[in-house]
Amino acid sequence: MRVLGIDPGLRNTGWGVIFVDGPRLRHIANGVIKTAADSATPDLAQRLAELYRGLTAVITAYAPDLAAVEQTFVNKDAVGTLKLGQARGIALLAPALVGVPVGEYAPNAVKKTVVGVGHAGKEQVQHMVRVQLPGVRFESPDAADALAIAICHAHHMQGRALREVLPKGAA
Repeated sequence: MRVLGIDPGLRNTGWGVIFVDGPRLRHIANGVIKTAADSATPDLAQRLAELYRGLTAVITAYAPDLAAVEQTFVNKDAVGTLKLGQARGIALLAPALVGVPVGEYAPNAVKKTVVGVGHAGKEQVQHMVRVQLPGVRFESPDAADALAIAICHAHHMQGRALREVLPKGAA
């Protein structure tokens, strides 16, 4: 099964694809979709369209079976949070439009699943992604975060599948 992780952002949206075979995980690809807030693409709608086209290209190229997106946290900058939410909407929409089921995870849930600690730092998350995907090279920190989201989703889906096959009360 292929899992696409997406770390949404208006300027940089990280993505990562892993292959899941039982308990084994293998890195397939990762990258970042960049939209620039410059004179070439000053319009928010155009930047969102760029993001959509980039995610659609990734989905077409790697044909994921599942996708997962990091949830937005609210910060002090309401305008920034709103723009991030719009980018997140595109990250949810792109896989959903081609029938790929999408999971959502809070940043602390991703860290807890990948590192074991919900308030882990970026360096700890990147280290544990490298441990779980030997030989991986990240295109960017956003791509590393996206791979962590994919790993989180893979683990949660495996846990859900196990609960479905165990008799009630055995788990």
